[in-house]
Amino acid sequence: MSTTCCTCFQGLVGRKKQDVHRRRSGSWQPTAALVPNEMTNVWASPVPRTFRDDKDGADLDLVMSSLDTDVPHVPGKAKSKSNARRRSKFEIEQLTMSPGSLPKPLAPYEREQAIRRLQPTATYEMLNQVPQEVLEEATAEAQELRRKLTKGATVVFISAGYPGKRFIFERAAALGVKSVIVDHPDSWSRALVDEGIVAKFLEVDMGQSSEEVFKQALAAISELGKDGLTGTADGIVTFVELSVPMTCRLAEVLGLPGMEPQAVDRARDKHRTRAALKDFGLPTPANYLIKQGSDLKAAAEVVGFPAVIKPVSGAASLGVKKVTSFEELESGYLEVAEELGSLVVSSGALTKASNGTKGVNAKSVVDLTVLLEQYLDGPEVDVDIIMSEGDWRYAAVSDNGPTLEPYFNETWGLCPSMLSKQQQTELKDLSVNCCKALGFTSGVFHVECKYTSTTGPQLIEVNARMGGGPVRECNRLVWGVDLVEEAIFVALGIPARPYLPKVPYTCIGYTFVNAQKSGKLMSTAGFEAWRKLPNVLSADPLVKVGDTVVGCKDGLATWLCQLVVKGESSEKALKLIQKLESETEADIQ
Repeated sequence: MSTTCCTCFQGLVGRKKQDVHRRRSGSWQPTAALVPNEMTNVWASPVPRTFRDDKDGADLDLVMSSLDTDVPHVPGKAKSKSNARRRSKFEIEQLTMSPGSLPKPLAPYEREQAIRRLQPTATYEMLNQVPQEVLEEATAEAQELRRKLTKGATVVFISAGYPGKRFIFERAAALGVKSVIVDHPDSWSRALVDEGIVAKFLEVDMGQSSEEVFKQALAAISELGKDGLTGTADGIVTFVELSVPMTCRLAEVLGLPGMEPQAVDRARDKHRTRAALKDFGLPTPANYLIKQGSDLKAAAEVVGFPAVIKPVSGAASLGVKKVTSFEELESGYLEVAEELGSLVVSSGALTKASNGTKGVNAKSVVDLTVLLEQYLDGPEVDVDIIMSEGDWRYAAVSDNGPTLEPYFNETWGLCPSMLSKQQQTELKDLSVNCCKALGFTSGVFHVECKYTSTTGPQLIEVNARMGGGPVRECNRLVWGVDLVEEAIFVALGIPARPYLPKVPYTCIGYTFVNAQKSGKLMSTAGFEAWRKLPNVLSADPLVKVGDTVVGCKDGLATWLCQLVVKGESSEKALKLIQKLESETEADIQ
């Protein structure tokens, strides 16, 4: 049986026609009827180069002939330990002490040895047959070529995430990718194989330590291609935060394109992030690392108030909290220490201790170190970045509404931003430079910043993955850039050069409806009624009738619904979501 596919292209570099073959691609093909993403036309630019009209580019004739070839975060119930979901050893390590027991990054010479020891991927061989200048064009035709080169590639996805991330695998199937998911045996994504969306599902016991999960995943990936269903792995990627450290290490050992583990580890440690920015000459808020209670006074003297206390690498359900005095700092620190100190690791899960609970005290495995950081005022933004071959190729700024303090719960978002072009440029420059300061050279990043009243743009954090929630749809609908597609390109080593319009296709607004009071949710009918209204793209309840929810005044508020709308301008989109939210009161008793 032949397992080769062929891409033919011409144009851009002349009229010569050339065949590009993918070897050992495997026999599996997507069978689901998947419709490519479409957009309607309607306004700055998130690309670092002059716009080029279609008519300015040369013809490109492409023919592909087959010869047989990330639960959305729902705050609420966070303070109720009896309702907490039991977490695996892998999750505990990545939440509280990342990278945990994952192997150390390879030294440069070891990385070189790994690459030389392995055969070039089928995608790499195809790329060598295409002139580099063709691949680096930021035109619609060149983007189509990059998609054609992706067809037939075997891409490994580490962790599927929650069911709402199904669109990732649908888009991969539409590109002709042979997707392989590595996840726990009971993952919802297993059913995607039967649906013809995913080629293979590789079981890995995620209840093990990070080290054991890594070893089991590596062994399973190494067997790909032997049954003729797929090829060997061409690329490896994840859209799940906790799996980023493991994914980059797997790519390194397998000799595949990927982020450097050192960069990922720096990004996931808030204190190391600040140190890297300082060394790079970038602005950083005053901060102090608190390792024990006796550090509190010194921290307060260095940082001052108001300030924000946050676990250095995140810890289970514990989030960040604003403190305005030394008394609040003391109580906030004790809240973290006492909650973590009352937990035990039992049967690979982080649980509340009780008289009959056996296990290891969490203090022995969970890092209680927290960071006290200067409070940043001003509007908050997200900057979605695509880096390729050492530089940024796309950076789009979106606005975030005021968060609900002291827990910084998100409210609404807008794309494109309503800030001035100058402010957006400063925010993009800072975000890109932060990625570079951490050591990143390629990838898709979700960067969170604030534009402060006194020091201008300041970094909150860099997430080395595509953002969750409506982030992908905002970028796709507004700028025509599919972050899923671009992440797959980067994972395969294909240059990312997204093609953009001169002006946005539309403007998008979204909101996470926060519970205003605590109690039991009696109905979601009001949210579902929004779906029938003009300019409403989606209204998805995030809780079920009968669920107990937490109100803003009682803790980290529960998100009740995610509403997404479109408008002729960002201002009109914002007015619509605010109008709908003000007119609809959640039935909570």
